[in-house]
Amino acid sequence: MKKVVKKTTEKYVTEKTFEKSMQSIAKSFENQDRVLDIIVKELRNIHEDNKNFRQSISSLDRDNSYNDRRIENLTMRVEKLEKTK
Repeated sequence: MKKVVKKTTEKYVTEKTFEKSMQSIAKSFENQDRVLDIIVKELRNIHEDNKNFRQSISSLDRDNSYNDRRIENLTMRVEKLEKTK
């Protein structure tokens, strides 16, 4: 059998096709800009949440340390009272 090569007709890009392609590319970039804006906003929100969380934890840690010292002080006072009895 003999192989047959199909002829392809050459097509040129018309101005209309080119403009249509450029518009779709522009829409694609516009959509990416919106997505990037959303991502940046979410990252800022996450950063702010983490900042608030760290402040809360820091406050709890300070309170815990303060309470531990008070308990230690009270324990020492009770021990002294018990010794004097």
